[in-house]
Amino acid sequence: LIVRRFIIYRMDAVFMADEASEILIQFGERLRSLRKERNFSQEKFAEICELDRTYVSGIERGERNVSLKNLKVLADGLGLRLTDLFAGL
Repeated sequence: LIVRRFIIYRMDAVFMADEASEILIQFGERLRSLRKERNFSQEKFAEICELDRTYVSGIERGERNVSLKNLKVLADGLGLRLTDLFAGL
């Protein structure tokens, strides 16, 4: 019985991890699209935001879980309100 609970719990944790990964990928795609609409290279955008280019690249690939502080920095760099950064997600 304990083993079953552990397995069910682990399956739920894996499912939740997959959902979390999906939102990171969706956000990364949204950020890339907004950046390209403004004709910013990753390097230029990172410079505007005062972030490392590899960090921005990781966000766009869905590999980084961005802090609230950096979400605001990204929105400002794109000239958007924070809420507009999440439109359509």
